[in-house]
Amino acid sequence: MRPDTSAEYVDHNAEAARLERTAGLYPEDAEHLLVQAAAHLELADDRPRATSLYDSLLSSTTPLENPFLVRALKAANLWEYGHEAEARAIIEGVRAAAPRDPAPWVIVAESLESHDELEAAQETFTEAAVHLLTDVPEPPYATHPVLFGRHRVRRMLGLAHDDWDSLADTLNSSPVTLDELHDPKRVWSLGSDNPAELQAEISRLRAELGTFREALSRPFPVAVLHWPSPELTELLTAYPTLSAEYPSHEEHLSTIEASLRELAASGTPNLGIVTGTVPSYEAFAASELASPGDASLLPQYATTLAARGRAVAWPPERGAGCWCGSGRGYGECHGSDA
Repeated sequence: MRPDTSAEYVDHNAEAARLERTAGLYPEDAEHLLVQAAAHLELADDRPRATSLYDSLLSSTTPLENPFLVRALKAANLWEYGHEAEARAIIEGVRAAAPRDPAPWVIVAESLESHDELEAAQETFTEAAVHLLTDVPEPPYATHPVLFGRHRVRRMLGLAHDDWDSLADTLNSSPVTLDELHDPKRVWSLGSDNPAELQAEISRLRAELGTFREALSRPFPVAVLHWPSPELTELLTAYPTLSAEYPSHEEHLSTIEASLRELAASGTPNLGIVTGTVPSYEAFAASELASPGDASLLPQYATTLAARGRAVAWPPERGAGCWCGSGRGYGECHGSDA
């Protein structure tokens, strides 16, 4: 989630500087924190500095978790201050790479849309829908903006509804239909002298605000802590009191999968997995003035990682690799008996 608070209420330059300092303290979270910092710089209208942060991430020797997201954000930012040709080249590169994450698709498509490239935006949203949602029985929440954005652009282009648009209609939780929300003539109602038209537009705006608030209020994932084998070995060597929590790495992995399935069966939404590292855990323990050997810190550490945006959604999307890092597909690994 990127910040969207007006500069009238937030010192975005100061917030960006704070996030950059925090990234220096927690290098494992640097990608997430610096993306947030760049967003604050964009809101402060310091777009060249935002680009420099995106460049520093893309040129880092540390592999990025979401490189296409960073590229998409960089492209959208560049176009806003006159670097259209470079932005277009990056956008084409993101589309050609066809990432599995919906966010880069949405960002580049909305960038095209905001610059009146409606046909290209519609094509981009459609590519994303086909790539991410073909043969998917229930579109994941993260893909909803793809379908809603596609519906909006097609409405502006005057295109007839198709199956993807109908699916977007069924996913819309607003009391106002997408056809009404995405009506290209809405702008005229704002200048109308007709009280009924103005009241209808107020209702539409309230519905949009409600949908936006719902998205913002989605809780952090209920996150289960995962230790890769080398990290768990290092953890237990340094803090043997935690052996009662982790008898073996195999049992640790089995417990994660079983716990998540149990939570899913009970109706708990928004499940995820966070991966721990010993240096990060030790830094967290120090910030809590507690010993890393205290097992009660483990769930707090997991929640903190989730709050920093480190959670990966569970279960993985169709065809994705298993969360355990085995290199095999989830369906062939821990999801084989799902």
